Amino acid sequence: MARTRGRDSFKPAKKKSQRRRRDVYVFTEGEVTEPQYIDIITKRAGAPDVEVHIANESAPGSQRKPLKLVEAAVQLSREKTREAKRDGRPKQYWPSVWCLFDRDEHVKIEAALKQAKEGGVRVAFSHPCFELWRLLHHKAVTNTFGGVCEAAAQKLPFASKANDIKVVLSDQIPAGSFAVAKKRAKQINQEYGPHVSKLLRDPYTDVYEFVEEGLGITAY
Repeated sequence: MARTRGRDSFKPAKKKSQRRRRDVYVFTEGEVTEPQYIDIITKRAGAPDVEVHIANESAPGSQRKPLKLVEAAVQLSREKTREAKRDGRPKQYWPSVWCLFDRDEHVKIEAALKQAKEGGVRVAFSHPCFELWRLLHHKAVTNTFGGVCEAAAQKLPFASKANDIKVVLSDQIPAGSFAVAKKRAKQINQEYGPHVSKLLRDPYTDVYEFVEEGLGITAY
């Protein structure tokens, strides 16, 4: 089972026989939704070789814009990579750093993606927002949302005035739904062809890459 801890919790193994975990540091745009989603799926799927850290857990909203997330992530990536080299950790145990953010109406998205790529930070990106990825666990999507997150959120089967959509509950993620959500995401992503920037694709999400490559989870 993956464990979520603070930024500086890594302790080198004392014995060669002791299993090491690969640290994954995640910067999330949302203060609630993405961290709760990550917590639910790691507990459900189990990821014994990964230790997840929500790196900006206490960050204020002003520091959660895409470019700010990337800037902090790149800095942390450099620090943690230096630590791993200094500790003599095998490369497969070097930490990875991810950012999860949406298109929404943010500015400087292109600059954020460029800086992340240059700084060795992976990005899980959704257009118009993360709620699209949640929706794909329940139904296929065939129409654009016009860049409006609320249009996607309102289609969630549990959406109502009585519910806080930001909160993620375990029963909102059906058992065995990852494979279906991934298939639907890839289908909508491919509608535009590889020559079209992800910034122009609506809808679009590649959160499944974070799940598989970042968390090492292939089913939940």
